[in-house]
Amino acid sequence: MLNRRPNPSTEYPSRFEVYISRVKSGDIITELTSGKTDTIDFFKSISNEKEDYAYADGKWTIKEVFLHLIDTERIMAYRGLRIARADETPIIGFEQDDYVPASHANHRSMSSLLSEYHTLRDSSIGLYENLSDDMWALTGTAGQDVFSPIASAYVIAGHERHHIEIIKERYL
Repeated sequence: MLNRRPNPSTEYPSRFEVYISRVKSGDIITELTSGKTDTIDFFKSISNEKEDYAYADGKWTIKEVFLHLIDTERIMAYRGLRIARADETPIIGFEQDDYVPASHANHRSMSSLLSEYHTLRDSSIGLYENLSDDMWALTGTAGQDVFSPIASAYVIAGHERHHIEIIKERYL
């Protein structure tokens, strides 16, 4: 099992450092596993009254932020899979601001979001824990940038922490 951090000069673009830097351990599988428990506990602790709350006009609600985390994890895991399988086809980027309104997150229950998150995280862990060292080391092009599977896993973990910090600071 791989136990290293992604290389900032060869495995991901600098704009992702804000997420990757939030992951302290070099054991990404442990980080994803403990992050799952922490995230589920965090979102379960939010009152029903706050779930649809946005701290300012034009900002996402807590449910929208949560579904954004789910969507981003799904996309990052897909990138990691494609690159780990040596697919050299460039992977197009995505526009998060287009995804959120189209997600209809506010029409969903928190329990349905938690269920989807739980299933997705188990799937992501299953993908990443079964990559060989050679697969972890591959790079590919995602959204015009060089990316590696290890970087995609770190982005998942760090992006989640980033948004939970924002929720704690601005929403609760």
